[in-house]
Amino acid sequence: MKFGGTSMGDLERIRRAARIVAAEAASGKTVAVVVSAMAGKTNELVAWTDGAGRPGQGVEMSDDEYDVVVASGEQVTSGLLALTLRNMGLNARSWMGWQIPILTDDAHGRARIEDVPGEVLGAAMDTGEIAVVPGFQGVTRDGRITTLGRGGSDSSAVAFFFYL
Repeated sequence: MKFGGTSMGDLERIRRAARIVAAEAASGKTVAVVVSAMAGKTNELVAWTDGAGRPGQGVEMSDDEYDVVVASGEQVTSGLLALTLRNMGLNARSWMGWQIPILTDDAHGRARIEDVPGEVLGAAMDTGEIAVVPGFQGVTRDGRITTLGRGGSDSSAVAFFFYL
């Protein structure tokens, strides 16, 4: 399943998405969910990075640190959805891109997914765990967080389900 920023826009919408996920799990399906940041959060995080490292003001933007900041929006949403599912009595866990891992090249801000060796995640899902995965993010082979650029959560969902 995949839920975008509007569907994750506030806590009530997250609860609504959790009910949809719960219905899928109740039907006996193995469930994985890819989520976007809450509506407007990525733009807010980008604005913060602009303020912290604005070119021409003595501080240059660092692409790898930019990715660390802007990837946090999806991480928050993943945690909130997993918490909501747990509060509904379901076995759910958030999985960050580096934990799965979603391996990417090192083109920070516009990385490309290279592999998703999800054996550990797959094993957890085989036990009935609902996997909640933040879209838009991955990790380089040397452990640095990357982001996939605009529309990256959709790319994550396609790659995630292709590889698993």
